Amino acid sequence: MVSVYDVPADALIEDVADRLADRIEEPEWIEFAKTGQTRELPPEQDDFWYVRAASLLRKVAKEGPIGVDRLSTEYGGRKRGTTRYRVSGNSSAPGSKKIIRTALQQLEEEGLVETAKGQGRRITSEGQSFLDNAADDVLAELDRPELERYA
Repeated sequence: MVSVYDVPADALIEDVADRLADRIEEPEWIEFAKTGQTRELPPEQDDFWYVRAASLLRKVAKEGPIGVDRLSTEYGGRKRGTTRYRVSGNSSAPGSKKIIRTALQQLEEEGLVETAKGQGRRITSEGQSFLDNAADDVLAELDRPELERYA
């Protein structure tokens, strides 16, 4: 059986995002929200919400149970220091917790993710089979000879 670990992340996330477009709804405020303190503008992708939800589902499956705080650190970025006087150097800043929390709540309503009391979110058996089926389809579509041993 093919799992999340056997296929490239970008191809899997793209396929899962297409599947999630039918199951979850994009909030109306997402076109105005930045993805973190380090960004100046909201995302420009049309399918940003579904790609982020697919990426979160994959991260929860690989690293779960994982909390919103740790996920916001992973989706954060580098905050540059001021250039006028060079008062402070570069530092890191977290990503938007509201985007992460809302996407996880939608995934939880679909039964793909569950809350582990005091530990964060973890993937359910339905979510694992959802990802495994997507990984199986992605592997079948890939034309990469080095991945044939997994088929």
